[in-house]
Amino acid sequence: MFDLIIKNATLPDGRSGVDIACQDGIITAVEAGITAEATEVIDAKGYLVSPPFVDPHFHMDATLSLGTPRMNVSGTLLEGIALWGELKPVQSVDDIIQRALRYCDLAVSMGLGAIRSHVDTCDDELKGVEALLEVRDQVKDYIDLQLVAFPQDGVLRDPTAMANTLRALDMGVDVVGGIPHFERTMADGAESVRQLCKIAADRGLMVDMHCDESDDPHSRHIETLAYETQRLGLQGRVAGSHLTSMHSMDNYYVSKLIPLMVEAGVHAIPNPLINIMLQGRHDTYPKRRGQTRVRELRDAGITVGFGSDCVMDPWYSMGTADMLDVAFMGLHVGQLSSREDMAWCFDAVTQNSAHIMGLGGYGVAKGCAANLVLLQARDKIETIRLRADRLAVIRKGKVIARKQPSVSNLSLPGRPKSLDPADYAPKSPS
Repeated sequence: MFDLIIKNATLPDGRSGVDIACQDGIITAVEAGITAEATEVIDAKGYLVSPPFVDPHFHMDATLSLGTPRMNVSGTLLEGIALWGELKPVQSVDDIIQRALRYCDLAVSMGLGAIRSHVDTCDDELKGVEALLEVRDQVKDYIDLQLVAFPQDGVLRDPTAMANTLRALDMGVDVVGGIPHFERTMADGAESVRQLCKIAADRGLMVDMHCDESDDPHSRHIETLAYETQRLGLQGRVAGSHLTSMHSMDNYYVSKLIPLMVEAGVHAIPNPLINIMLQGRHDTYPKRRGQTRVRELRDAGITVGFGSDCVMDPWYSMGTADMLDVAFMGLHVGQLSSREDMAWCFDAVTQNSAHIMGLGGYGVAKGCAANLVLLQARDKIETIRLRADRLAVIRKGKVIARKQPSVSNLSLPGRPKSLDPADYAPKSPS
């Protein structure tokens, strides 16, 4: 007797007609024709079953705060940072907890199983840190929440940020963050990278830095991050988030930079929705759309995972916790239009991001954690095209969210009486 069997599933690798058996929170079999009994049996009806979506870059301490204490009128990154500075003193720990828990409810409904959230350490009370440590504990049964100590105002620029960041790590925050392009000078930015990477090396932690979130092609702190990663033996444990200045760099410099990142094993986390909303604000036309060089990074062998960054906060007034929206936008802005490219965009919000976060037991295979999502689509590309409904979200072999398939009833002479959007893709697309 299994806890759960999913029948007739299609898997991300293209296999179809597959059954998945789960017991004690683990996938125990992935094969056709499982005949055993189970407490619950789900007929996937040929729809895609995937491991959960993963968001490797988010700001949960700010989420759902839209309009408090005011709106971002200019829509710029810098006004967003200023607005966040106005919000921090007036919000309470409980405010942050309640907003974050509401967001996690939404995230579960959208099939998100893991989130890496940056939490501001430029607050002497560390309210955000206290709040998200509590949230991490409350949601641990249904979301893997990984926290990054993030000195929003610059770890050297803000007089107490370094001490606060160390306190946050002592309290149990998981990852060392930074924002070198927001320091007062390029030299201070590079020095902040050196100091923060040394802290991570000494403590055995991962690093995830907001790096070069700018249209300035001379913002090149990713170079220092790659160098320090290699010097300190942090290969595979470091991510550069945003990297938008690379969009504006000359090709010759990038031809040197990307191999340095490959050599150091640095990961990349673009945030398509926010990058194209905030960047290029000083341009008239042609107007830059600041997403980094996703194709070039990927083709060089760098692990690239798409993040959502913000949902209804000082920087971005939209968002639904839907990583398929993120993949959809990254696909379009990056002109990732081949069949292989589009399928890869699904990987960028699932397995690639899981790798960046160091998640164990992730996947649809025997021995993996029984964390799964049943999607109303037949393959990875169709999932993105449709932004497919999440019909069942499964955690440790238990269904924690359900939704009925979206089917339209038609009244058209001589035409079908109902329409499932998953059935309207070409059978053999070229």
